[in-house]
Amino acid sequence: MNNGLPPLPTTVIGSYPRPKWLREVIRLRSLGRFNDEDLSEALNDSVQVVLRDHQVAGVDVPTDGEMRRDEMVEFFAERLGGFMFYGPVRVWGPNYYRKPSVVSKVRHGEPMLVDEFRYASSISYSPYLKVTITGPYTMADWSYNEYYKSKEELAHDLAKAMNSEMKALVESGAKIIQVDEPAIHTHREEVKWAVDVVNESIKGINVKVVLHVCYGDYSVIFPHLNEIQVDQVNLALKNYEYEPIKLLKRYKVEKEIGIGVIDVHTNRVETKEEVAKDLNRVIRYLDYLSPDKFWVNPDCGLKLRPRKVALEKLKSMVAGTSVLREKLKGGVEPSIGPTINR
Repeated sequence: MNNGLPPLPTTVIGSYPRPKWLREVIRLRSLGRFNDEDLSEALNDSVQVVLRDHQVAGVDVPTDGEMRRDEMVEFFAERLGGFMFYGPVRVWGPNYYRKPSVVSKVRHGEPMLVDEFRYASSISYSPYLKVTITGPYTMADWSYNEYYKSKEELAHDLAKAMNSEMKALVESGAKIIQVDEPAIHTHREEVKWAVDVVNESIKGINVKVVLHVCYGDYSVIFPHLNEIQVDQVNLALKNYEYEPIKLLKRYKVEKEIGIGVIDVHTNRVETKEEVAKDLNRVIRYLDYLSPDKFWVNPDCGLKLRPRKVALEKLKSMVAGTSVLREKLKGGVEPSIGPTINR
């Protein structure tokens, strides 16, 4: 039975550029010139804008652009029990973020994403709206630990909290959940227990679960990808000129693969011919996987690109994917449901 998704479904990683007017509303709210109701209205309007951009580009599986999130760890730390903030920490150059500190037992209280998911779903052009959530290992790695005996102990409690959040999302109708783990390959000596932590966070989540692995040393995590109980792994490949596909083949990673074909670190817009050529290269090289195992996405979130550039990049991604779809023979139907029983 056709699920409405074409071969090589296109999606986004999560974040998208905030409209300039939203950034101005947030600034004025910090000065007391707008109230919470004004900000809420602006945020809702921005989600409509993002979904319209995704629709215009032709993206099959959109997100809400993470309009309500300033930073992927800070957002959740503000809403989970057990965290506090001391002040901004320098990341690089003039860029800072409010690095959270764990000062008591981590607790999950009210759902953190359900309201924004319900709103985005109510206006989405696609029934397959993807929800993104920061993974427990990255939450632990990017926070100060002033309470737990070890980072591993902290990460396991975070896994329980994130599991509760994902269950609330599933109950609210979410069909695709993406767990973002940009830190999972940063400490080789912690990878084995990091895999256990991710698996604990998605236990019992029987919708499609995607793992996003960001830039870094893929040789650290790729040997363990088959152990992680997710249905799909989406990867930054374009920025690395597709070298990581050699590791995927070496370790015979059997997951669905989200192929990163858009470099989010440059304003250069890839051509549709370039995207089609790159996709064909990856699919032909990973010949042990059937064509229905491949999805298409940018390398990472598009948040830091100008909005016009982000939209044009998505248009090229979809156009290039369409070229290759025409070359695929019939019978290639992607799965929208889970492929693993968790």
